[in-house]
Amino acid sequence: MGFLKKLVSLFAGGPRPSSEENALYYYVRCHRCKEVIRGRINLANDLSAEYGEGEDTTGYIYHKTLIGRGRCFQALEVTMTFDARRNILSREITGGEFVTEEEYKAASSHPSVSASR
Repeated sequence: MGFLKKLVSLFAGGPRPSSEENALYYYVRCHRCKEVIRGRINLANDLSAEYGEGEDTTGYIYHKTLIGRGRCFQALEVTMTFDARRNILSREITGGEFVTEEEYKAASSHPSVSASR
């Protein structure tokens, strides 16, 4: 089995970055029930490329529907646009608002408000 792993690593192109290196976390609060939810974007896989003239990537778009774990089940629609280097250009949400990581941590420590994901 060790021989097989070595053989595969020769053709794999070296070590791959961990999934956390490509992760971007964001936090949202539902307008209806006030639940705070953490979302995660894998910048290597979750973005859809946008193309300009020719075949050059001009940017990326991310779209996700989040639903909390509480009693509400309100769908939160998150859309973000990124430049070609995967830097955030804009972000929009329907049904909630973006909050900080500190607000997420504070909400997850309260027993009355649950945190998802």
